[in-house]
Amino acid sequence: MDETPSDEFSIDRRIALRLRALRAERGWSLDELARSCGVSRATLSRVENAEVSPTASVLGKLCAAYGLPMSRLMYMVEEDFAPLVRRDVQPVWTDPRIGFRRRSVSPPAQTLAGEALECELGPGTRIAYDEPSRRGLEHHLLLVEGRLEVTVDGRAHDLRPGDCLRYQLFGPSAFATPEDSPAKYFLFMV
Repeated sequence: MDETPSDEFSIDRRIALRLRALRAERGWSLDELARSCGVSRATLSRVENAEVSPTASVLGKLCAAYGLPMSRLMYMVEEDFAPLVRRDVQPVWTDPRIGFRRRSVSPPAQTLAGEALECELGPGTRIAYDEPSRRGLEHHLLLVEGRLEVTVDGRAHDLRPGDCLRYQLFGPSAFATPEDSPAKYFLFMV
């Protein structure tokens, strides 16, 4: 279910409130957080005040600074855990600037480790993460449609529909689509 930016309870607004609360829980100033994650103080302020929607890259850097997977952050801003999550109520987050769409198919629960995401990247898109949100996080990426290059530990993997890449994150990673092809994939995290 896509949220409109004007909705006072939009996902961007809930993300902003949660990010501000995470920083406050740690007693960090905006300057300290900026130094820790490599995102400018001005951008952090605008994100925390819901003046802009954070990009996937910015969220990745913030999650790394806070030591939690992006999915855990998303769980913190979503509704309570339910064992059955119908497609029409699965939370969707988009980064329209780069053509990235992320659906939490099985939102994480505090007592369960695994989760599944459905992701879509537009053609000619690249998302890079400087470091994992949690070192050693296990991923199983199943490409459903299109082409996708996933770089993990400096090694690029060219995926085609039906291919599954299994890896653990310890360093930088990147996801890229060719200029002429979008990608749709499922990401299972354990």
